[in-house]
Amino acid sequence: MSTFFKGIKKPFLVTLVLLLVCGLVYPLLFTGISQVIFPKQANGSLVMVNDKAVGSALIGQSFTDDRFMKSRPSAVNYNTYTEEDKNSGHYVSVGSGSNNYAPSNPELAKRVQKDIDEFLKANPSIKKENIPTDLLTASGSGLDPHISPESAAVQIPALVENTGLSKDKLETIVKDNTQGKALGIFGSETVNVLKVNLDIAKELGLFKGK
Repeated sequence: MSTFFKGIKKPFLVTLVLLLVCGLVYPLLFTGISQVIFPKQANGSLVMVNDKAVGSALIGQSFTDDRFMKSRPSAVNYNTYTEEDKNSGHYVSVGSGSNNYAPSNPELAKRVQKDIDEFLKANPSIKKENIPTDLLTASGSGLDPHISPESAAVQIPALVENTGLSKDKLETIVKDNTQGKALGIFGSETVNVLKVNLDIAKELGLFKGK
C-alpha cells in the first residue's frame, strides 16, 4: 500500500500544481492585466449612454424604426427577446450561428427575396442591382455589428427623408463610425451600425448622450 501511495504522490502533486497554475493563477493574472490595460474590451466593449449600457460595439442589434440605419440579416435575430419571452421560457439562452443554407436551398432564396422586397420598399430610390451583398447575407455568427461603407451609403437617401437630417450630416456620422482595415492592410473598412444610430438619435434629440 505504501508503494502505491509513493507511486501516485508525484503525479498527484503535478496535477495539483497544474490545476492551481492553469485553473486559478493564470486566469486571475490575465483577467487582472486585461482589466488594467484593456478595461473596456475586457468588459464586453459596452456602449454607454448616460451611464446606462445600451449595447456592445461587438454585437449587432435589430433596428426597425425607419429613422435608423439597418443591420445585416441575422439567423438568430441578434438574440433579441422580451421579459415575457424570458419568463415564458421561449428564450432560454444566448445563441449564435447561421442557418447554413446551401445556395440551392429554396428557404434561402425565399429569405433573400423577402429582404430585397423590404429594402426596396424602405429605399425606393435604390435599384435592386445596387443593393450591396452584405445587406442580404447573414454573417457566420449572426451577431455581426458592422456593415460595409457601401451598405451605409446606400441607406442615406432614405435616412435623409425619414430623419430630416442633411445628407452631409449623415455622411459625417457614417464617417465618424467607420473603422479602417486592421493594421491598415487586413480585412476591409466597416461601419458600426449601433454607433451610427446612437449619433442619429442624439441629433434627433431622442436623448442627451455624453
